[in-house]
Amino acid sequence: MKRAWQITCFVFIGFSIFWMLVSFQYPYHDRLGPGPGFFPFWLSLVTGALSLALLIQTTRSMSTTEGSAILPPDRPAMIRVAVNLIALVIGMAVFEPLGFRLTLLLFLLFLPFGLGIRKWWAIVIFAVAGSFGVFHVFYYWLKVPLPIGLLGI
Repeated sequence: MKRAWQITCFVFIGFSIFWMLVSFQYPYHDRLGPGPGFFPFWLSLVTGALSLALLIQTTRSMSTTEGSAILPPDRPAMIRVAVNLIALVIGMAVFEPLGFRLTLLLFLLFLPFGLGIRKWWAIVIFAVAGSFGVFHVFYYWLKVPLPIGLLGI
């Protein structure tokens, strides 16, 4: 497990360096404030720093069994992972025809059951706030174009 963590850290450090170099192709500032290069620069910097810190921590640790996971995961865990991946693929397939609100509503109604949460009232509140609330904020306040869908909802 220690070697896997180290390899993963190196991969993320490499991605961070790549995305930082890409962010230099965009202006850091524009006339209104932060430009299109601002967010990718800082995201790559933070990701690289955290990956480097994790690499140092992993390399310096003495024990290789501490915090190790059971590989492969047990059957119920694998089923939950598969169900959530299938839900993501279905969500991507119906995103344009159903629109953002309905797709996210259905996904957020289904996702907690896939994670093992059974409080129906909390799931409904989470799904409605997560779909219609997030749509309202992004579409009307932030003016981000999101798909409406064939039903117009």
